[in-house]
Amino acid sequence: MNVNQSAPPVPPFGQPQPVYPGYHQSSYGGQPGSTAPPTPYGTYNGPVQGYQQTPPPGVSRVPHSSGAPPTSTAQVSCGQATYGQFGQGDVQNGPSSTVQMQRLPGSQPFGSAPLGPVVSQPTVLQPYGPPPTSAQVTAHLAGMQISGAVTPAPPPSGLGYGPPTSMASASGSFPNSGLYGSYPQGQAPPLSQAQGHSGAQPPQRTAPQQASSFTPPTSGGPRMPSMTGPLLPGQSFGGPPVSQSNHVSSPPPQALHPGSQMAGPPAPPPPMHSSQQPSYQLQQNGSFGPARGPQPNYGSPYPGAPTFGSQPGPPQPLPPKRLDPDAIPSPIQVIEDDRNNRGSEPFITGVRGLVPPLVTTNFLVKDQGNASPRYIRCTSYNIPCTSDMAKQAQVPLAAVIKPLARLPPEEASPYVVDHGESGPLRCNRCKAYMCPFMQFIEGGRRFQCCFCSCINDVPPQYFQHLDHTGKRVDAFDRPELSLGSYEFLATVDYCKNNKFPSPPAFIFMIDVSYNAIRSGLVRLLCEELKSLLDYLPREGGAEESAIRVGFVTYNKVLHFYNVKSSLAQPQMMVVSDVADMFVPLLDGFLVNVSESRAVITSLLDQIPEMFADTRETETVFAPVIQAGMEALKAAECAGKLFLFHTSLPIAEAPGKLKNRDDRKLINTDKEKTLFQPQTGAYQTLAKDCVAQGCCVDLFLFPNQYVDVATLSVVPQLTGGSVYKYACFQVENDQERFMSDLRRDVQKVVGFDAVMRVRTSTGIRAVDFFGAFYMSNTTDVELAGLDGDKTVTVEFKHDDRLNEESGALLQCALLYTSCAGQRRLRIHNLALNCCTQLADLYRNCETDTLINYMAKFAYRGVLNSPVKTVRDSLITQCAQILACYRKNCASPSSAGQLILPECMKLLPVYLNCVLKSDVLQPGAEVTTDDRAYVRQLVTSMDVAETNVFFYPRLLPLTKSPIESTTEPPAIRASEERLSNGDIYLLENGLNLFIWVGAGVQQGVVQSLFSVSSFSQITSGLSILPVLDNPLSKKVRGLIDNLRAQRSRYMKLIVVKQEDKLEMLFKHFLVEDKSLSGGASYVDFLCHMHKEIRQLLS
Repeated sequence: MNVNQSAPPVPPFGQPQPVYPGYHQSSYGGQPGSTAPPTPYGTYNGPVQGYQQTPPPGVSRVPHSSGAPPTSTAQVSCGQATYGQFGQGDVQNGPSSTVQMQRLPGSQPFGSAPLGPVVSQPTVLQPYGPPPTSAQVTAHLAGMQISGAVTPAPPPSGLGYGPPTSMASASGSFPNSGLYGSYPQGQAPPLSQAQGHSGAQPPQRTAPQQASSFTPPTSGGPRMPSMTGPLLPGQSFGGPPVSQSNHVSSPPPQALHPGSQMAGPPAPPPPMHSSQQPSYQLQQNGSFGPARGPQPNYGSPYPGAPTFGSQPGPPQPLPPKRLDPDAIPSPIQVIEDDRNNRGSEPFITGVRGLVPPLVTTNFLVKDQGNASPRYIRCTSYNIPCTSDMAKQAQVPLAAVIKPLARLPPEEASPYVVDHGESGPLRCNRCKAYMCPFMQFIEGGRRFQCCFCSCINDVPPQYFQHLDHTGKRVDAFDRPELSLGSYEFLATVDYCKNNKFPSPPAFIFMIDVSYNAIRSGLVRLLCEELKSLLDYLPREGGAEESAIRVGFVTYNKVLHFYNVKSSLAQPQMMVVSDVADMFVPLLDGFLVNVSESRAVITSLLDQIPEMFADTRETETVFAPVIQAGMEALKAAECAGKLFLFHTSLPIAEAPGKLKNRDDRKLINTDKEKTLFQPQTGAYQTLAKDCVAQGCCVDLFLFPNQYVDVATLSVVPQLTGGSVYKYACFQVENDQERFMSDLRRDVQKVVGFDAVMRVRTSTGIRAVDFFGAFYMSNTTDVELAGLDGDKTVTVEFKHDDRLNEESGALLQCALLYTSCAGQRRLRIHNLALNCCTQLADLYRNCETDTLINYMAKFAYRGVLNSPVKTVRDSLITQCAQILACYRKNCASPSSAGQLILPECMKLLPVYLNCVLKSDVLQPGAEVTTDDRAYVRQLVTSMDVAETNVFFYPRLLPLTKSPIESTTEPPAIRASEERLSNGDIYLLENGLNLFIWVGAGVQQGVVQSLFSVSSFSQITSGLSILPVLDNPLSKKVRGLIDNLRAQRSRYMKLIVVKQEDKLEMLFKHFLVEDKSLSGGASYVDFLCHMHKEIRQLLS
């Protein structure tokens, strides 16, 4: 977003560009620079034919979960001009890496400059930029040290590049840019992502480190004169180069300044504006475009640039530059690399502590003893052995569990095991269920529990002999002995009141007040329900659903309907005493759809007519839920209420609410009250619902404030969902509402559920997040649980763990299926334990970490001021990264920002959480919107939070029309938009198409069926169905994206320079936000300042 930079001399939107890596880049910022003859080598630090395709001798390739930490050192190479002839989403997102991201031993510092190249190790082959000469490649190899022990980098030399103002200041402000926060002058964190590789000496493959970092060069020849001695006032710490503003004409960053001497193996040139030392800009796994200067003996890319081998002259200060967004870790590149490296092979779960591919990668899972990552994802797959070590690292130990997750068609659902009347085999002491980690002893007659070490007898009917390895000979015939996830049929002992449950029921409760009738909602809903009732969830191959249905309408009073199959017409019974709610009929209220089809159809035809002339505007709410719950209780079954509600319940009745919306409370200590329910009545009601197995799904259609914070309490505590359609209009919102309702009614749900998470000795579950109720400290109670909901569990140490035996989790969910069958679903997961912090940092999962941190923060706003919550998130993130820097990264200049490879995206994602509407609302965000998003995120899975906080931005007009694959995403920043193109943005809830003002007329005609940009309707929500390749491709892409998400995303077409564009820009999360949120670049600098304060 342009707010993040001094105005560039070119228009804010870059030129169109090809989207494929591998294009020949003629020069740096797009200037002609092809004066250099071609050479047989790849780019600087990039692939050279036959060079470094595999790790150098002595460095073994290791699986992601083990071995030394990936020394990714995200190096921010700053100073690369952002707009070359590649379009903004191409090179800017960094060249794609062509080598598998290996976690290699050795921390690697990288050469430096102010907030500099984030380089992740291993060095990856770089398809762009001018090739090095053979002398440079030789020097690179000659300087590389390979060793198993940590070789500390020599002390940083030459700190400081150019005048103090040329650095990104460490606080997030860049002097003279006028648009950044304020930092002590001249301190740019060299963004290094891992180990400092000192100076001209290529990366040392050494101690386990995983980070990206830059340290100023110290070896390889005499230092430059300015590099010796302590820092002078005004000099700043060295680090990766600060990048220039993003525009085409910026000079190549890294030519050596006249005045620097080149001796010894040549290091890659420092930024153009550096008056000092050379540095290696190692590539971060191909993640960031390298910022490279002219190579020796090549023509320089722009007049006046000294070539690499030129004679030193006096240093000349250059004007201040801003940090290059292309030089800092790119989410897009990390996602792309993971897809390329891990998307083709199935993920086999047999290895303990193996980190799964990212949630953004499509991969198949083969269950060989641990639960699939679709069911459980952890913040780290290698957990500290001691609580002291865990406290030191501050990395939360948590698992995001989705017990009923839907699987892709190619993966088998969990097997159902029936042990007959004896029921599932369990440990006598801790009650853990039989699983692949249990150890059979004494010839198979007994087993030792893997959770509590208790020795148990094996019942005679379960006995089997052991083979020569001590495994049962039938291990692979029994799902519970060979798989990570499976189900047991529960016996009557697992049922309420020791009797098997009845099939569940669905009750539809429809608001028929004036607002609901006038908007057309009631007519639309009744029409849709006629067909929807044929699609109720059913078990396996059942011909029809076992679920029974009932109907209630309400305004200030409630109307119950008898739809018994023997009746010719439905009968209505009115209950006006809402203070003492009861159900006026039992027989005929809950019915089988196929038996009562005619009566139900007649009722749905009559409801819109009966209330067509209503003038009743007031509604009740709590009595409606009470009525539904009482009906389920009378029928002795669990079930779900579908409530369709339009307004604040102000009628005299229990649960009556008043309008308490007050924007003046924002940013005060009382802001937390906006997220808290107005009254405790709803919590009490929710508790009763959970006891009955009554889950509530709420569809809201407000035209003004309805107090979502209070109305959502019951859905939240019963495991239900809330859907919100503000200012509902049939023509605009019909498709979204119908789609959400169909999906909600049809999805498979577990009713009357209880979940418990057991752990092996040494850790225990201490905290839980999600949509559920807890009456004690261990049991998660869910009146309903569907395949989209997650429960997030945090673990703490209560004893020392053992590296040999690792740590185990077992999640057991007891629930009633849609057919009324009582079942137990079991998920098991084994994790590694470590005594070295580097192993912890090497096996973290940033997406899961952000999911946990967002939920923790969103719960925090209920009890603490929002500012306190924001500050605690920043502090925790800084502590995590400072601990890594202090204990795992090689010694390097304090001016470098070093990030672990696995966590190089932690700052950008955390900044997105901090800028979200809940923690930093803009003026247009309502109190209800904030409460809605807060409860939504609480039960999101990792894939949903990933795209929600960092939306996907896809260029629609860059890839060939005939291409059937999804276009490659680009970074979420206004700088990446070109006014000659069209882009699609999605975050799981919203879908935007942004149309640049300079789009070709033919494209506008093909997509919108109008002849010019000015004729496109701003705010359009449906694309015309046109018979041409572009229209079909874009509509197909939209359908595909909607199918991936759990809620229907309504489309909004936004034109450049239109008033709706501000809404669209809110989702460009790498830019500064109007509500005061920092840009990614600023936040990275701020994080660096925080880390330095902690280290000093």
